[in-house]
Amino acid sequence: MEVIELRQTRHLQVGDTLVSASGREYEITKVARVGRGIRVHYLNADGVAGRFTAAPDAISRVRVGPSSQAA
Repeated sequence: MEVIELRQTRHLQVGDTLVSASGREYEITKVARVGRGIRVHYLNADGVAGRFTAAPDAISRVRVGPSSQAA
């Protein structure tokens, strides 16, 4: 069974997988401090890169365990 946990942005790491409310997954490729926030770079399932900036105590949904998309 897939386990989803809530994590503050400051605790995200490269390799974590974010899960949106619709169930889409985004693999974190880079995490960097930017001013008072944290910029998170990611790849979606199609390999398209993206990024967002959030407050350190913002909450994200993170999948725990091996990717359901892994071959």
